[in-house]
Amino acid sequence: MKQLAVLGSTGSIGVNTLQIVEAFPDKFQVLALTAGGNTGLLLEQIHRFQPQVVAVVAESDADQLRSVLGAGGPEVFYGVEGLVRCASHPQVSTVVAAIVGAAGLVPTMAAIKAGKDIALANKETLVMAGSLVMDAVREHQVKLLPVDSEHSAIFQSLEGHQTQDIRRLILTASGGPFRDWPLDRMSGILPADALAHPNWNMGRKISIDSATMMNKGLEVIEAHWLFNLPVDRIAVHVHPESIVHSMVEYCDGAVLAQLGIPDMQTPIAYALSWPDRLPLNLDPLDLCKTGSLTFSEPDSAKFPCLALAYSAAKVAGSAPAVLNAANEVAVEEFLSGRLSFLQIPRLIEQVLEGHDIEELMTIDQVLRADLYGRHAARELIAGGLI
Repeated sequence: MKQLAVLGSTGSIGVNTLQIVEAFPDKFQVLALTAGGNTGLLLEQIHRFQPQVVAVVAESDADQLRSVLGAGGPEVFYGVEGLVRCASHPQVSTVVAAIVGAAGLVPTMAAIKAGKDIALANKETLVMAGSLVMDAVREHQVKLLPVDSEHSAIFQSLEGHQTQDIRRLILTASGGPFRDWPLDRMSGILPADALAHPNWNMGRKISIDSATMMNKGLEVIEAHWLFNLPVDRIAVHVHPESIVHSMVEYCDGAVLAQLGIPDMQTPIAYALSWPDRLPLNLDPLDLCKTGSLTFSEPDSAKFPCLALAYSAAKVAGSAPAVLNAANEVAVEEFLSGRLSFLQIPRLIEQVLEGHDIEELMTIDQVLRADLYGRHAARELIAGGLI
């Protein structure tokens, strides 16, 4: 039985993970849960899964949980220290890293250094600090298995094959809700429009990233670190049906792909059970009913965030961390109505242009680059310079 810590248990990935745990109680036990502000759902999860420790962001939420749970409840912590305590709990064997954004970096690194295997859904960890994270994975001899559907598909398509035989990786993208919109219509996009993803049920931040295609750019950087391949050998194809989750092209021209219905339980379950597979109660993929599967190149004029991510990845060093930080601020400001949809890539580009790139040697440097990106983005917005 695997002992789990689920970081970000009230988000989409966390909820799906706990559904898998519930379906296979003989295989998994939850020892630690962490959440942001959704303490109501967290409380339900605590009652259902009886973890030993939990953590939330705010001290006031921690106090409230302690009061409700009483003396017989789990230990309750808060803040970064609380996340680290849960991620490095001595009895935990596998950490599901599902916190959204840069906040996932520190607890994920703590888990790696504590010798925990990682089921990674927090792509920002590798975007911000890929070289440091992968060095730590090797040093502490832990497994890091991808949860993102695209990276899980590549991982599965690589099994049994040699890295030197890879010609390129092909990440598929749904294209989001605006793939068929003309550029002149996109100036009036509202948050509600961008949150209406046609295929996947995701959280707010990831939904906006999908709409701008920044999500795919971050996934390119993640794939670069996960599979040790240059970014110029990682392609993106728009695939509206979201059936082919990604592909690997080999040197002999063979292309291997993983297909399935768009449901995150499949890649989550594989990351938790690898090398075994779990018999999930999901609808089977019926290609006869699905019909045509279509592919096209991304429209760089409509979705410049993808090119910005490629550029930051090639520059390397602190650039990806700054890219991610500026993007997180841009998404927050767009959702709050203070930034237009088309201003998102403009803000990120301006922040990157003003940043002096440095080689990353420590996590503290990564965190400073993250702070720089956020501060620079907010200054540009406050000064009306976008």
